Amino acid sequence: MAPAPARTRWDALRYAVHLAAAVPLARAVAGAFGLAGQSLGPDPVEALIESFGWWALFLLLAGLAVTPLRQWAGRVQLVRLRRPLGLWGFAYVTLHLTTYFWLEQELDLQVIVEDITKRPYIMVGMAAFLLLVPLAVTSTQAAMRRLGRRWQKLHRLAYATAALGVLHFGLQVKKDLREPLVFAAVLAALLGWRAWRAYSAGRVATATREGHTANATPASTSAPPT
Repeated sequence: MAPAPARTRWDALRYAVHLAAAVPLARAVAGAFGLAGQSLGPDPVEALIESFGWWALFLLLAGLAVTPLRQWAGRVQLVRLRRPLGLWGFAYVTLHLTTYFWLEQELDLQVIVEDITKRPYIMVGMAAFLLLVPLAVTSTQAAMRRLGRRWQKLHRLAYATAALGVLHFGLQVKKDLREPLVFAAVLAALLGWRAWRAYSAGRVATATREGHTANATPASTSAPPT
């Protein structure tokens, strides 16, 4: 049986997201080897760390934007994009940390500890990574079925992860704070949308309960006139 055209289109969009998310990685690899006219500049390791970190935060926020966009557009199929965005975000965070530990610090534990002591924003970034790990591990359909309602509660950690990522970015920038502030504004908008939706849902639930209570209360009868 041939797949429905609508499903095929959304699957094609999901594959396009995978391809688009892989472009920064492909450019980084090309720059590392001087291919296709790409270059990482005078400090290639620092360029890789910055690029991987920037794209990690961008993709994580893009993943968080899927639900508000789905609710606004009324397109439930958009949820298909959340997993690839989240997994690519996790991949870039992993590359970000791996480049720092391996290429910049050469896996020297003493140097790494000293660097973290001098630059606390690194610890903030590591905390964000640790929160991301269970989200990536439980991103499959099987995990969703196994965890049930707990899956949604667990994946609310994505907002804390994004907040730590924005804080990590802002703390390491010394002069030009425009980009961290843009990321912070986007995150604030996403959190504001979620808070508004929760507040609205709470008001609807309260009104519904009050309506049921009023309907269940027997109407009082007045005494006959004398």
